[in-house]
Amino acid sequence: MNRVSTSQGIMAFLLITLTLLLSGCGEKPELKETFLEGKTMGTTYHIKYYDEQAQLSASQLQLQIDAVLKDVNQSMSTYIEDSEINTFNRLPANQVMPISEDFRAVISESIRLGESTKTLDVTMGPLIDLWGFGPDKKPTNRPSDEELASMVEKIGIDKLILNEQGLAKTVNGLELSFSATAKGYGIDKVAQLLESHDITNYMVEIGGELRIAGEKPNNQDWKIAIEQPDAQPGERKVHRVLSPGTSGIATSGDYRIFYKMDGEIYTHLIDPATGMPIKHDLVSVTVLHPSAMTADGLATALTVMGMQKAQAYAEQHDLPVYLIGKSKEGLVTYSSPAFKPYL
Repeated sequence: MNRVSTSQGIMAFLLITLTLLLSGCGEKPELKETFLEGKTMGTTYHIKYYDEQAQLSASQLQLQIDAVLKDVNQSMSTYIEDSEINTFNRLPANQVMPISEDFRAVISESIRLGESTKTLDVTMGPLIDLWGFGPDKKPTNRPSDEELASMVEKIGIDKLILNEQGLAKTVNGLELSFSATAKGYGIDKVAQLLESHDITNYMVEIGGELRIAGEKPNNQDWKIAIEQPDAQPGERKVHRVLSPGTSGIATSGDYRIFYKMDGEIYTHLIDPATGMPIKHDLVSVTVLHPSAMTADGLATALTVMGMQKAQAYAEQHDLPVYLIGKSKEGLVTYSSPAFKPYL
């Protein structure tokens, strides 16, 4: 779907495997377990739910799920030529484009998070491409200072105008990318669909991001895993198992997507203030929030901040956040006061 500007989503296999292993015991006979899977947004989705009296068959429900995700993709994918986001990206400055309800929901929350964190910027698509982490060809040379300065001038949520009529940009060349929020929004939409059919015990996953509600049979909690960030390439190891309750869950990190160039290692996460890839000690961020979209955006924003600023932001805003950093002695961890009940 969107440009891959974070490593959110790399935990899909680990999370689904753990969830299935921990959820197969002691079911009440009257609860039916259903598992659905498919493809969306350039990745996969997995849905598991328990239902006493199904309003729809699993196949009927999956048709509705696929239709919801198709609409989200058509609105927000930069890989679909005539998508809503690409239509806006081609728009000249100072021209208002009417936008759909889905698009408005995502751009509104993206702007709110950007203003609050200062490190989430959904206008960075071309800058991400310039560094080689977008859909375009990876560069073989570091962008020049002039190229970076020119690109930074064309980005920034302060260059967006959102009103009742629609959305506009104040500079030519500004482009949106919802890679940090669209998957989470898709999860929230699927969760809303499930709840509209009175399904209240479920797990929805798209590309490693999750939303969980209710519980499993016999009052069992849902369990998820945080991945061990210093595992060897090709390995998947569990760092910690959580009981997140009813919540959206997102994890971001800089330990999978990077490349070497001119003797330096560049991560895939970019600081919008400088236009440069981040270089600090924070390697993994897990955020819990009722909205998977908000958790998704916050995980990216906190990763860009670094360990100390992310801790301060989490405590200031009373966010359930779990951080993993690296030091000379090995990995160091931090759980915010709001996160501790889930450990």
